[in-house]
This record gives sequence, structure tokens and C-alpha cells, in this order.
Amino acid sequence: MSTEGAVTASQNEKKFKPYVPENMEMREFTWRAILLGLAMTIVLGAANAYLGLRAGITIAATYPAAVIAMAAMRAWKGSLLEENIARTAGSIGEGIAAGAIFTIPAFLIAKAWPSFRPADAYWKSTALIMVGSILGVLFISLVRRVMVEDPELPFPESVAASEIHKAGQRGAEAAKYLFWNIGVGGVVYMLGRFGLFAADKDFHFAIGNLGRSQVRLGAAGNTNVLATGGASTFAAPSVSPAYIGVGYIIGLRLASIQFAGGVLAWGLMVPLLIFFLGPQIKQFLPVDTPENWAAMSVAVWRFIVRPIAVGGMLVGAAYTLYKMRTSLTAGLGKAFSDLRQTADEQSKLSRTERYMSSKTVFSLIVLMFLLMCFLYIRISGLVWPAVLAAVVMLIVGFFFATVSGSLVGMIGSSNNPVSGLTLSTLIIAALLMVSLGVSGISGVAAVLGVAAVVCVSASVAGELLQDFKVGYILGGTPRTIQIAELIAVVVASLVMYWPLMLLHEANIRAGGIGFGDRQLSAPQAGLMATLAIGIVGGDMPWPLVVVGIFFGIAMIMMQVKSPLLVAVGMYLPFETTFAIFLGGAFRSLGDWVAKRRGFNSAQMARVENSGVLTASGLIAGEAVLGLLWAGLQFAPAWTRTQIFAHPTYRAGIAVMIGLAALMIWLPLSSAGDPSEPAPPTAMM
Repeated sequence: MSTEGAVTASQNEKKFKPYVPENMEMREFTWRAILLGLAMTIVLGAANAYLGLRAGITIAATYPAAVIAMAAMRAWKGSLLEENIARTAGSIGEGIAAGAIFTIPAFLIAKAWPSFRPADAYWKSTALIMVGSILGVLFISLVRRVMVEDPELPFPESVAASEIHKAGQRGAEAAKYLFWNIGVGGVVYMLGRFGLFAADKDFHFAIGNLGRSQVRLGAAGNTNVLATGGASTFAAPSVSPAYIGVGYIIGLRLASIQFAGGVLAWGLMVPLLIFFLGPQIKQFLPVDTPENWAAMSVAVWRFIVRPIAVGGMLVGAAYTLYKMRTSLTAGLGKAFSDLRQTADEQSKLSRTERYMSSKTVFSLIVLMFLLMCFLYIRISGLVWPAVLAAVVMLIVGFFFATVSGSLVGMIGSSNNPVSGLTLSTLIIAALLMVSLGVSGISGVAAVLGVAAVVCVSASVAGELLQDFKVGYILGGTPRTIQIAELIAVVVASLVMYWPLMLLHEANIRAGGIGFGDRQLSAPQAGLMATLAIGIVGGDMPWPLVVVGIFFGIAMIMMQVKSPLLVAVGMYLPFETTFAIFLGGAFRSLGDWVAKRRGFNSAQMARVENSGVLTASGLIAGEAVLGLLWAGLQFAPAWTRTQIFAHPTYRAGIAVMIGLAALMIWLPLSSAGDPSEPAPPTAMM
């Protein structure tokens, strides 16, 4: 026997022992656990929809859902496995929200749907989300065993969530940090909306001296000179508990990478174009662009810089898949080998190894495929192209669901680049439609339909695999987890349209344009719409996209950690990436103070836990109250009375300083005694 074979045999002999023994009977699937999970999945899903539409980022719900489930079940004297089921059902809403906000608004932005009112969009949105989410559950069920037991996948967030469930008393204490800061985040957000302080501020600056600045195009003495000069703008960081909380969770390194994209866009590209073109730039912009430098700067960013960012995002997505090629091929091989298991072999499995039979899973996949064909035909008005689109979705969807699961196993769902996977899908579908001769809005609708289902499927698959791993560690029954997830995704799919519609309509009532507005940028959905229209309609600004592609290649050659994140930073509003960067800086400052105080590893773990909970609470608070504020747009005007008619950003700076103090001091105060054992770290 080879050395490698001996090691494998040795590993197989050491069978993993779950926390709850496989022969122990314990309450698991109960209605109170399911109902608690459904309540959490609706709230956390809606909160993530708000955050994703504004910032282009969603945050994994596993950790806060675990804390809430812990607190509630302790009060109800529930079992550990009931807590796990509640957390499982409660966290899936984030995955559905991510898939929905990345694609559903694209139908409206691309004008594939006449409006986003319920009569035009509810059933289409719900059907796309539901088919995608159910397929995500089914796809990852096929490879669950191989991926959950893969020693090469650390599942950081799954390990942390399972340890929280095991840590009993610590989880209840952690709930206090979460709930208290939900209140803080919500209050700060509402005070900004009611005009106590200005949440945003734009600064204008000259680029050269208009009328005097010039560039000599040639050697010294050459009379060929170009008159240059103009003015541009940049935004101060938004006073947003959610954005700052996002930055705190992802850390300074990732926040800096994303902010670097914003700096490149607004510190290099926009000023450079305005400097050389000056007032002449107006003739190259849409005719309805206002004749002021601020509006023209935004137009330059939107119509020139953003297409370059699209090219960078495409390269980033492709690079992510390339890096996974070896592990992905091996994982798929193991998955198909596992499907050959006989019925007798399944009957001998212990409780912790029982999951839906392959026949049931494949039967449901066939049913979903037939529903997809019908759905795509209804959306696009085409028959054979719609059927072909469904076939493409089935193949690519399974492939990317597995990719998503592998990514979650490596880096957690917080950093899972689902939008990048969806971009690849959309391009494949769009090029396929063009090759079939499909054009016009029906082709765009078919392409977006494929992208929507794949996006939701991949997002849900990653979140569910994370839940499977937690159940594997704790000793849950996989089949029970699957049933809980199917119930949760159906319920979440039925309600997910409403927070999207509320935010869209409220933005319009507040003077915006809905999806795509500066306050509701929906960056990924805008990108999907741009690509679909551009490729199918032949209007893609390919020279700019190609520039972005070479820019992405250059970033890979420079070994940039995440080219995709840099490109997303170029695509997002500057005030958003700036605020996220500040959140990362606050975390880094807190870590520096902790090290200066000489905290040991146990104290550092407690600081990290409470810091992530503090940030999660701030995010959830703004997100939930953001939905309330959106609802107030439909109420009488007196409900939105302003405290100050002209609030100042200086007051907003004071609020940010207060948030910084909270996010640094509160975690440091929870360090505890150095002799206490280390708790599990959040590892977000």
C-alpha cells in the first residue's frame, strides 16, 4: 500500500464523532424551532436585501441567527438540536436575499418588465427565486457528504456557529451585544433620516485652472497645446452604521482592497478624463446631463468608468473559478461516485448520515427543470431558446452551486463572490442567445432569467452547505436539515419580493429613480442589466470593457488579493466604499489597542466575538429601520418631519466618532480575565 493510501485508511478508521452522539434521541424538528427560524429568515433576509441594494454586499446570517436561536431556545428550555434547526432555517434568508438583489432588479433596470408593481413583477420574481432556491438545496444535497467531510475545507463560519451552540452561557451573553447594538444602529440611522445630521457630503475641487491650464503635446517649444482643466467631486464617507459595520466584519485588508477601487475611479480616472476634456466632455455625455461639474463627474463615472469596472469584474470572476479547478474536479468526481450507493447501504446508515434519497432529489430536480422551461417561455415569449436556456441553467447551475459550496468551505459565506459566478453564467447565456439569433427585450429577459435562477441557486447552496457542516459537527440529522431548509426557502421566496418593492417605491417617492439610484444603487443588478442589454442588443461598450479586462489581468499579475473586489469598489459609490473602509480601520485600531494592552489569545477571541456581534447589531439595526423608513414614504408627510431643515455633516462626523468609540471600546471591555478559557472566535 502506498503512503498516501495508508494515510487515507488511517483517516477513515478515525471516524468523526459528533457532539450529540448518533445513537442519542433528542428533540430536533419541532414547530417552535421552525417558526422561530422562519421569523429570523424573513427579518434577516429583508435586512440583507436592504444592505445589498445599497452597498452591494451581504453579510452571513449564520452567526447572528445562532446567537438569537441560542437565546430563544434557552428561554424555552429547548434542545441543542432544536437550536440548530432554528438557526438553519433562520440563516437561509440571507442566501435568498443575496441571489434576489443581485438579479431581480435587473429586469426593471433593463426594461424587461414594465414596472415593479405586484401585478407586473410579484409572481415572476417569486417563481424565479423559488425555483432557484429549491434547486440550490437539491444541487448541494448531491455533494453534501463529500464536501462536508472534506478535510481540506475548514468551514470557518460553520465551526464558529457550532461552537456558539455548544458554548451555552456564552451565547446568551453574546445576544446582549447583538440586541443592544441593533437599537443603536436603528436609532442612529433614523436620526440621520429625520435631519439631526447630514449623512452624506460632497466636496468639489478644481482640476487645473480652467482657461489657463494646458498640456503641450510634443517637445519643448512645440506650439501644439491642448487647453485643459475643469472641476470634479468626491464624497465623504456616509454616516451609516451598516456600512461601517460591514467594514468592521470584513476587516481592514478586504475593506482597503475594495476602497482602492473607489480611489482609482474617483482619484484617477474621473479627474484625468475631466482634466483633458474640460467643458468639451458635455458633448460626449447624455443630452439630459445637467451642465454642472458635479453632474458631469458622476456621468463620467457612470458611463465610462463603470464599463471598465465591468471588465475587471469579469476577469475577477474567471480567476476565482480558475483557482478552484483542481479541488472542483476532484469534488465532482467524488460526488458522482457517492450517488451509486444502494438502498441497502443507505438503510444501514446511522441517524447522522441519513439524508434524502438520490431518487427523491433527482425527481425534484426534473420537476424544477420542467417549471423552469414553462417560466422561461412565459418570461421571454420564446419556446426553444427558453428550453435551451433551462438546460444551460441546469448544467451551469449545478456547477456553480458546487463552486459556491467550495468557496464557503474555504472562506465562509460572508466572502462568497456569488455575483462573480452569476456574471459568468450571464455571459454564457447571452452569447448562446446571440448565437441562436435571439435579440431584443425577449432575449434580454431570457438571459436574466437564467442568471437569476443560477444566482439564487448558488447563493442558497453555499449557505446550506455551511448549515450542513454545523449539523455535521453538532450531530444533527441531514434529512431533517434538508426538510427545514426546503420549508424556509419556500416561505422566504414568497415574501422576498415585498422588501424589494418597498425599497424601490420608497426611493421613487423620495425623489429617486428606484433601483439604480445613488441611494439604492443595486450595483450587481445594474451590472447584470448592462451586460444582458449590451451583449444581446449589440450595444456593449466593448472597448471600455476590454480596457477593464486588461486592467483585471494586470491586477492578477500584481498578485492583488481580490481583483473582483477592486472592480466592485470602482463600481460602487465612493461614499459607500469610504464608509466600509472606515469600519475596517476601526477594527484594526481596536486590534492594535488590544495588542498594546498585552491581551492573550483567549482575551483576543472574546474581543473578536463581541466586536463582530457589535457590528452585526449595527448592520441589522440600520437595515430593519431602513425598511421602516421606506414604509414611512407611504405615510402622511408629518411622519417624516425634519429636525433641522439644513442638517450639517459636522454633526455626522461627531456621530461617526461615537460609532468608532463604541466599536473599539465595547469589544475591548469584554476581554475578561486572562485566565478564562478561550471561547470560539467568530471568524467572519
